Amino acid sequence: MYPTKNDLSEPKRVKLIELLNARLADSIDLQTQMKQAHWNVKGPDFIALHELFDQINSSVEEYVDTIAERAVQLGGIAHGTARMVVKHSTLTEYPGNIASGHDHVEAVSTALSAFGKQVRHSIDLSQELSDADTTDLFTEVSRGIDKWLWFVEAHLQASK
Repeated sequence: MYPTKNDLSEPKRVKLIELLNARLADSIDLQTQMKQAHWNVKGPDFIALHELFDQINSSVEEYVDTIAERAVQLGGIAHGTARMVVKHSTLTEYPGNIASGHDHVEAVSTALSAFGKQVRHSIDLSQELSDADTTDLFTEVSRGIDKWLWFVEAHLQASK
């Protein structure tokens, strides 16, 4: 821990930094999964999905930076290397052998949903630690992820 004049107690900051780094690992993993989908999608909806996945990636990249910077603001170290992410992400591995738009939509919606669940849990935990700023950060991320999940799932719901 680095010294800071932030008025949150050190024990709370330690827990918050741990929580932020957990979501940092997930968000970096999610970002790479979005690029995997962006690069590899095929089919009649190629351009729409290619662009959608890239837009999601851009938003998630902002979440990555915001989450990492909050951990550092609290006196911590952001753990964001690829090896750190592999060790700590709670997301399942993105399928490496899919190509169709439908399969990527399924995989992307699964990843977004899993990440959203973790973020909502983080909202609750940061509230318990009395950190309104981190709670607000996670709420903003949750709102964005839910929007992207809606955009992606619309491609599945059209067939019903």
